[in-house]
Amino acid sequence: MLSIGRVWRCVALLCWLLAAPWAMAQGFETVMAPGKLSQAHAKYDDDCAQCHVRFNRQEQAKRCLDCHKETRADVNAHTGYHGKMKPQDCRECHTEHQGREQRLYTLDKQTFDHNVTDYPLKAKHQKVVCEKCHIAGKLYRQAPDTCVACHRKDDKHKGSLGDACADCHDAASWKETKFDHGKTKFALSGKHVDAKCETCHLKGVYKDTPKTCVACHRKDDDQKGHKGQFGEKCETCHGAKAWKSTHFNHDLDTKYVLNGKHHSVKCTACHTGDLYKVKTSHECYACHSKDDKHKDSLGRDCAKCHNEKSWKESPGFDHAKSAFPLLGKHVKVECKSCHEGAMFKQASKECIACHKKDDKHAANLGEKCADCHTATDWKATRFDHDKTRFRLQNAHKGAKVKCESCHKDVKSFRNTSMECLSCHKKDDKHEGQIGPKCGDCHTDQNWKVDRFDHNRARFALSGRHGLATCKNCHETARFRDARQECLTCHLKEDKHKLTLGQRCESCHNARAWKLWDFDHNAGTKFRLEGAHRPLACASCHRDPAPTGKAAATLPVNCYACHRSNDPHQGRFSVRCQQCHVSESWKQIKH
Repeated sequence: MLSIGRVWRCVALLCWLLAAPWAMAQGFETVMAPGKLSQAHAKYDDDCAQCHVRFNRQEQAKRCLDCHKETRADVNAHTGYHGKMKPQDCRECHTEHQGREQRLYTLDKQTFDHNVTDYPLKAKHQKVVCEKCHIAGKLYRQAPDTCVACHRKDDKHKGSLGDACADCHDAASWKETKFDHGKTKFALSGKHVDAKCETCHLKGVYKDTPKTCVACHRKDDDQKGHKGQFGEKCETCHGAKAWKSTHFNHDLDTKYVLNGKHHSVKCTACHTGDLYKVKTSHECYACHSKDDKHKDSLGRDCAKCHNEKSWKESPGFDHAKSAFPLLGKHVKVECKSCHEGAMFKQASKECIACHKKDDKHAANLGEKCADCHTATDWKATRFDHDKTRFRLQNAHKGAKVKCESCHKDVKSFRNTSMECLSCHKKDDKHEGQIGPKCGDCHTDQNWKVDRFDHNRARFALSGRHGLATCKNCHETARFRDARQECLTCHLKEDKHKLTLGQRCESCHNARAWKLWDFDHNAGTKFRLEGAHRPLACASCHRDPAPTGKAAATLPVNCYACHRSNDPHQGRFSVRCQQCHVSESWKQIKH
C-alpha cells in the first residue's frame, strides 16, 4: 500500500509531466529534491544547477570548489587540511538536503588527525583543547599559527625580542629555553660564558643591549686609571679571559714601531688627548716642532735627516734623495754656496740662480741652462739641434755651415727665422715672384733644381708641351710672367688670323697642332646641315672675333648670308627656311 508521501510524489510527477515545457526542466528537479538545503545554501533552493549537473555526479565536486575558492587553492597547492587529505568527493564528508538546521560537516574531535593540517600538534600542544585556538564563529582555517597569538601574556620580554618565540622556546616547556648566544652578533667567550643574563640584559630587556665593553666595564676603566682617555675600544688591550691582564704591543698592534729613545717615553708624552677620538699623528713634527730650526721650510719629514737615537745627531743629509741631486762639480761645492742659512728649501734649483754671470746668451735662450750645459763643465755643451724646430740635415749639417751663418751672435739663437729666404735671398733668381716657400722646388741637398714638376703649377704640361724646354715659354727666371693662352706661343700658327677667336683649345690639342676637331653641331647654336656642311669656316666667319670669344657672334638667320640670293628683296621676311631648304637654295618646299 502506498504511503501518503509517495502518493503526493506521484501526483507531483504527474503534474510536472502535464506542465508547460518552460517549467519542465527546473520544476522536476525542485520537486524531486530529497530535502531542504542547509541555511548556508538556502539561496540555491530553486537553482539546482549551482551544485548539480544532470547525469554527471562527478561534476558536483568541481561545482563545490568553484564556490569555495580557498579550499580549491589548498587542494591545488596540497596545503591545509583539504590539500593533504586523501582525494575524494566533497559529498563523502559534507551532506546536503538534510534541512535548514543540519550542519554540513560534524567534526569528530576525538579521531581528528591534526598532523594532516599545516600545524601539527607536538608535545604539550597535543593536550590543548580545540577551543583554545579555534574561536567559536570562525572557520578552523582562520586559527592563528604564531606562538605570540596564544602566548603573548607569557612573553616576559614584552615584545622586545620580536614574535619569533620558537627561536628559544618549544612546545615541550615554555620556561625551558634553547637559546644559542653564538648565533647572535655577540658570541660569548671567556668569562662572559659564566656571566648571568641579567648582568648585561637589565630588567629582562634583551633588544638593543649594548655590545661595547665599556657599557659593562666602565667602573673597571676608572679603576685602571684611564678614565675614558683611551677610548671605548677596551678589547684593544683587554680580553674576555681576564680584565686585569693586557696584551697590547705597540710595535705589533699599531702602525708606529717604537725605536731608540721612543721606548722610554711615557704614553702621555705623545697621547695627550682622548685616544680613538683624536688620532695621534705619526709625524715627527707633531712632537718635535720646537726642535725644528728650519721653521717648517723643509717640510715635516724630519726622519730624512734625524733619527730616534738622538735629535741633535744627524746621520748626514743625502742630497741625492732631495729634489736636487748633486752631480759633477756640484758635489764639491759647499752648502753655504747655495744655502745662505738653515732655511734650506728656499734655495733655488734653477741653474741661472748661480750661473747668471756665466750666461753669454743674455737670457735670450731662457733659464733652462741644463738643455745645453752640464754639471761636469759649464763650457762644454751638449746642444742637439735636431731637438729644435729646425733639424739640421744634408747640406745644412756639414761642417761648412757654422752657427753664425744663421745666428748673427750668441744672443740671437732664439727666434731665428726658419724661412729659406732668410738665408737664401741672394740665391733667389725668381726675385721673390714665386714666394718664400723655396722648399717646394729646392731641397737641402742641393740648391739647384734638376727637374721641376710642372703638374703642380697652374699650367700642367701635357702632350707635346712635355717635350718643350723651359725657355720656350719662360724667357726669364720670373716664371710667373709667362702667360697661359695658346696664342702667346702659337700666334704664328693661327691660319685663321683671329677670325675664329683666341681660344685655340676649342679645336686644337696639345698632342699636335694639326690635329684638330670641332663639332659645330654640339658646340654652337647653328647646326650645319645640307649644303652648309662642306663649307669652309671663312665662308661665314670673315671678321676677327672679339677678344675672349671663340668666334665672331654671327646671326643665325638665313638672310644674313643669303641676302644676295633673295629674289624677293625681303618682301617675304628674313625667315627663308619657311620655303627654302639647306640642301639647295633653289629647292622649294611644297
